[in-house]
Amino acid sequence: MSTAIWEAALEAAARFFEPATHTGPVTPGDLARIIDPRTVQTPALDLIDAALEQLLDEPDGRLIITMPPQEGKSTRVARDFPAWALVRNPDLRIISGSYAQGLANRNGRAVRNAIAAHPDLGITIADDHGAASEWSLAGHHGGLVSVGRGAGVAGRPADLLIIDDPLKDRAEADSPTIRDTCWDWWTDALAARLAPGAPVVLITTRWHEDDMVGRLTTLDADAGWQVLNIPAQCEEPDTDPLGRDLDEYMDSARRRTPAQWEARKRTAGSRTWAALYQGHPSPQAGGIFQRDWWRHWHHPPTRLDHVIQSWDMAFKGTDRTDFVVGQVWAKIDADYYLLDQVRGRWNFPETIAQVRLLSDRWPMAIGKLVEDKANGPAVIDTLRNELPGLIPVEPRGGKTVRAEAVSPLPEAGNVYLPPATTPWVQAFVDELASFPNGSHDDQTDAATQALAHLAITPTGPATHGTGFWDIG
Repeated sequence: MSTAIWEAALEAAARFFEPATHTGPVTPGDLARIIDPRTVQTPALDLIDAALEQLLDEPDGRLIITMPPQEGKSTRVARDFPAWALVRNPDLRIISGSYAQGLANRNGRAVRNAIAAHPDLGITIADDHGAASEWSLAGHHGGLVSVGRGAGVAGRPADLLIIDDPLKDRAEADSPTIRDTCWDWWTDALAARLAPGAPVVLITTRWHEDDMVGRLTTLDADAGWQVLNIPAQCEEPDTDPLGRDLDEYMDSARRRTPAQWEARKRTAGSRTWAALYQGHPSPQAGGIFQRDWWRHWHHPPTRLDHVIQSWDMAFKGTDRTDFVVGQVWAKIDADYYLLDQVRGRWNFPETIAQVRLLSDRWPMAIGKLVEDKANGPAVIDTLRNELPGLIPVEPRGGKTVRAEAVSPLPEAGNVYLPPATTPWVQAFVDELASFPNGSHDDQTDAATQALAHLAITPTGPATHGTGFWDIG
């Protein structure tokens, strides 16, 4: 490396890691309340503040924050954070990008106006650089450049890069061309302007599994991207970032009540709710299981060659965290019929009661497949002398492999579900369409277990099988 290049690299690193020359607000949230006393500081914003503080202290840090819309995330990251970072280090050169130049300018103007309105922060805007799209601090190297998606940033190095909502809406997210444009913007323009040690934060709502978040966490996974996803509603208490109880909604910066969250969930629909509000999008048509593959029976079949139950139990040691699912399946010639399903968050005694009830309702379903994991062995031990045909099933391979193995059956039109008006059928279709990116896979596991078994044991009682399940 030449001496000139080495000295330039050292200068850039020194600028980034230079200790703050100003005292000021301890967190971005503290600064937000100075800028706007009406700011509502929620537990979700506390988490974001902590993540941003850590990012700024971590060389080459990479952070993705996803959270429901209208809950203060963009204001915190695109306005409060850059102002707070400049108070800490006025020599930081910041690039802030968004899906459109207008939005980028609005963000840049908000940061500039906040600094200008609060001289007590210890920094001031330079007289000759006051445009919304580009301005600098008086007496320092630092400042902010705002760019819209696709805009060039040649000649503008970044000590900190902020990307706020690279996609505008569903229409853009569903366009492969625009998704490719976003990716090219990152690889060809933004990433090329990063100074040594410069951190990057992407703040967005999820629209599509192949959006910028999806690509960064797969194609650029080696960069060490940290993902902070804060869902509107708690799905897994054991891993919930806010430590909430099951199904509890987040404290809203807009003061939404639980009833208002419920109303929004209904009007959003399952696909939008899963993507924008829970942070795990799925293809509209589906992934391994396409939505339009499923057929529906309108009258229960009168001839049943082989009828079984298939159970996916809750994990041991968790209290009503996971769903328990029991399904009844039948095979007639080359076709497979889902006849019935029960699903709930049940403790062990309740699970035992549900197995008994389903067995009473479908006495012809003598074979009862129970995955040999979670509470499955305990269920079998408890009911072995009461109910016949309890079969422990040891899954082979991962969930995705097992799903792919049976996916040709619905694809060929050989799988029939109850009428679409049946209350639980739409949730079944939605879950399998979102697999493996959805928040739950209990219905998927029960269904793939049943289909695999019926495919290898077309008639007669269950016997030892081959394929992805061992029947033992």
